[in-house]
Amino acid sequence: MAEQRTDRPDAPRHDASPWWWGLGPVGGALLVVAGVLAGAWVFLGLPGAPGESATGYYGAARVVAIGLVVGGGALLGRARARGDRAEGAEGTRERGEG
Repeated sequence: MAEQRTDRPDAPRHDASPWWWGLGPVGGALLVVAGVLAGAWVFLGLPGAPGESATGYYGAARVVAIGLVVGGGALLGRARARGDRAEGAEGTRERGEG
């Protein structure tokens, strides 16, 4: 029986990240808005809101928190990438390459 190697480039990869990880800053902002709307829905007691308001607020707060983490992480990643590009450009100018 042939041994299956996972270091090949054509080997199937399994993504172990959560569903919300690849949303980016726009998705993070949408999650925050959705969480705020869910909190308002529970506050107003509209149809479909849970009987126990604490569970509704808890769920809304979780969505807001995930949105803040996703959006902040994506913006921080962009800022770091922009800083790295700026440092790289300075290095080439200092050496007289740019």
